[in-house]
Amino acid sequence: MERLRNITAWCGHLLAWLVILGVAAVVTISVLVPRVAGATPYTILTGSMRPEMPPGTMVVVRRTPADEVRVGDVVTYQLASGEPEVVTHRVVAVGIDGAGDRIFRTQGDANDVADAAWVRPVQLKGLRWYAVPHLGRPTNVLGGAERQMVLALTVGSLLLYAAAMFGSDLRDRRRRPTTVHADAETEPAVRELAEARHG
Repeated sequence: MERLRNITAWCGHLLAWLVILGVAAVVTISVLVPRVAGATPYTILTGSMRPEMPPGTMVVVRRTPADEVRVGDVVTYQLASGEPEVVTHRVVAVGIDGAGDRIFRTQGDANDVADAAWVRPVQLKGLRWYAVPHLGRPTNVLGGAERQMVLALTVGSLLLYAAAMFGSDLRDRRRRPTTVHADAETEPAVRELAEARHG
């Protein structure tokens, strides 16, 4: 029975640590890395970039100078300069406008035709750095402030749980009785003492 309890406790600890590590990985991928690198995460809402980036994919983009954008790159851009609505599509052509500025023709991987309007450098939000399928779904449900609050509560709860587990393990180790084994040198002395008492 004691063995079964120990196995159950060990499995519970393992599961808890897997959850903690999983949440830590999600936080690192979706929040810490973009923030440190000056990148921005977005969520793919439509199927225009299937199969590589299906709806719910979190795509992290970094600002890139327009003259470094090439055909084949995936970019996130504003539909209209200064407006919040953005699209993430692949660059299929690069041109020059009347003012001598580079412009870009984009197209979704799953779309049969290119996007109608050329994209100007001022509309570019950045070049795709990395993308993680399904990670955008939970972040898309919550607003910015709510996302930060949920994230802080989750991380705080997991850290408290990890600290409680460490504390519990330390207490268990201190409570375990220590067994002293007589070594080869102490055994004769103990035997002689016993004989002296009997004599």
